[in-house]
Amino acid sequence: MIQQPEAIINARLSGQPGLHTLHLSDGRFSTIELQQDSLSATAQQLDAAGNLVLPPFVEPHIHLDAAMTAGEPRWNRSGTLFEGIECWAERKATLSREDVIQRAEQTLKLFATHGIQYVRTHVDVTDPDLTALQAMVEVRERVREHIDLQIVAFPQEGILSYPGGQDLMRRAVELGADVIGGIPHFEFTRDYGVESVKLLMALAEANDCLVDVHCDEIDDPNSRFLEVLAAEALSRDYGSRVTASHTCAMHSYNNAYCSKLFRLLQKSDLRFVALPTENLHLQGRFDGYPKSRGITRVPELLDAGLKVCFGQDSIRDPWYPMGNGNLLRTLDVGLHACHMLGIERIETALEIVTDNGAAALNIAEYGIAPGLPARCMVVNGTTPYEVLLNQSPVLASIRDGRCLLQREAPTHEVLGWP
Repeated sequence: MIQQPEAIINARLSGQPGLHTLHLSDGRFSTIELQQDSLSATAQQLDAAGNLVLPPFVEPHIHLDAAMTAGEPRWNRSGTLFEGIECWAERKATLSREDVIQRAEQTLKLFATHGIQYVRTHVDVTDPDLTALQAMVEVRERVREHIDLQIVAFPQEGILSYPGGQDLMRRAVELGADVIGGIPHFEFTRDYGVESVKLLMALAEANDCLVDVHCDEIDDPNSRFLEVLAAEALSRDYGSRVTASHTCAMHSYNNAYCSKLFRLLQKSDLRFVALPTENLHLQGRFDGYPKSRGITRVPELLDAGLKVCFGQDSIRDPWYPMGNGNLLRTLDVGLHACHMLGIERIETALEIVTDNGAAALNIAEYGIAPGLPARCMVVNGTTPYEVLLNQSPVLASIRDGRCLLQREAPTHEVLGWP
């Protein structure tokens, strides 16, 4: 494995014809040149072999504190969000620093094998000891050479509905949380939900923090906290720093209301995270037939010029018993569920798990261009269509000019085939 290549040769760049050489210097892209032909690699060059070179994948929404706990202490038999919260409350009582660190690092290492270099994790702070939050602050430092980790102070059981919730949110920020979270649809009343949004926005503004709210993760068409969040973001001129996660209820809103809502969303410039695999599993549990898909209006949001990204949400936890760390799997499911398999959608789909995720995380220097940090990945495929079709593996992951991962392109032979 080349530890620190001087250049990446024979690289295909999304939307650009031909092969390119990406020169690296001091951990950044120095120059990018169009090649006249395929080149042979020297000992200090990484050969992309005609494959796509993309910015790293961005995981915008995961719960690392709960990862790898499915079935502990019991399984979520109903498959609902609410039983998942009950199961997690029981498991949360047994958390230790070592337990959280071990599972979080195991999950992040899995992410790294799939080319993910940026992660935003929600951490439950409705715990008087803030055990998981303090452990995750340690994890952030331990993985810094491989992954940028943002920590969301997430009030799983509510800011106002959980005793001392407001104080715990403030303490979480003092201990190092980067992002302020919320869960207004889970608060006891609508009034509590509205007030919680105002409180979390004020806390974020006072501490210069980003915002990422679990918003309307419910099939109830009357759950309309997104309009409250958008209005708060607009009035504070904070929109590009605010992410609305899930927004499942939008799936059930009537079109007349959505027409009005989208006007506000465009003015506020919120970012959106959809969680296709998780919400296909959790939503629609109270329906007969037809059953709600429960995924927000992804193509409509994109067509309105808003940034939408996909996240995995869970890796084997009380809410979702599956998950393998591969964002291409999530992207594939989302494109199917959202009727986004037209060729125009396919050709831009990788932006949903790269550029749009970077926008949600407010990553200042992201992409492949001279002067930017040399963070990228080589994906086994020559076009976005091929990458999506084959669920292609990441062949190399580069971070600040260093190789974090290299693997051979998969090969196979069907024995005895005529």
